[in-house]
Amino acid sequence: MSNDVILIDEPAPQVRRITLNRPEKRNALNHALRGAIVTALREADQDPDVRVMILRGAGKCFSSGYELGDGNAGQELPWYTPGGDGHWPRHVTQGWMGIWELGKPVIAQVHGYCLAGGSELATCCDLVYVSDDTQMGYPAVRFGVPDNHFHAWFVGMRKAMEMMLTGDSINGEQCVELGWANACYPAAELEQKVLEVAERIKHVPADLVQLNKRVVHRQMEVMGLHTGIRLGSELCALGTHQKSMHDFVAQARSEGLRSALQDRDEPFNDYRTRETRE
Repeated sequence: MSNDVILIDEPAPQVRRITLNRPEKRNALNHALRGAIVTALREADQDPDVRVMILRGAGKCFSSGYELGDGNAGQELPWYTPGGDGHWPRHVTQGWMGIWELGKPVIAQVHGYCLAGGSELATCCDLVYVSDDTQMGYPAVRFGVPDNHFHAWFVGMRKAMEMMLTGDSINGEQCVELGWANACYPAAELEQKVLEVAERIKHVPADLVQLNKRVVHRQMEVMGLHTGIRLGSELCALGTHQKSMHDFVAQARSEGLRSALQDRDEPFNDYRTRETRE
């Protein structure tokens, strides 16, 4: 099963795997891809023959983040979210946090770039396994405010503050050490290791897996994670009114998005600047 933006297969009995399939765009999350991901996850959740879902990216990375270019042209938003200021952060948070409400576990299989919106998607999955070439970060803080403020919860206050103030990423081993990911493996071993975890989950009765998934998420909600992220949506909305954001958008329109991103990252010697040198 597949369409233009996702590939769907079953690499093992009762395991449904969804592959983000925009490798030429580093799996940038346009409206069509976001909608296809959520639809595929919901369909798998309703399929009695599926026990575990895996989410991964085709090509060189998991996802470079939300589509910033013209990749949304002619596409409608994939689900309804009430309008008004802060609509976008509420919209994307509503979609990814919906993974928590699914009955079956979703595993993020992350390699390469896992940036901005891509990191939000992976974070909202139930388990996260990364390769040693992973870079998880939020470079968009260099021109705006994140949509989903998960960092303090999953990497601790000090590292979260550093990431928010610099836009720097952390590598696969750091993702595990800080608590964002479950384990880090060599890239060549990641797929097999994720399938082994899926096989272990399948041995637990499905009705108990559903309840025990909610045990963890409900505790995080009681501690305030969901509320904090929703409150952060208002800060993201404020970010869209800042002069720095308007300057970045104006540059992207006049000189092109690639040029604007190049200038954004040049002082930091990373992301697109490094790729250009290579």
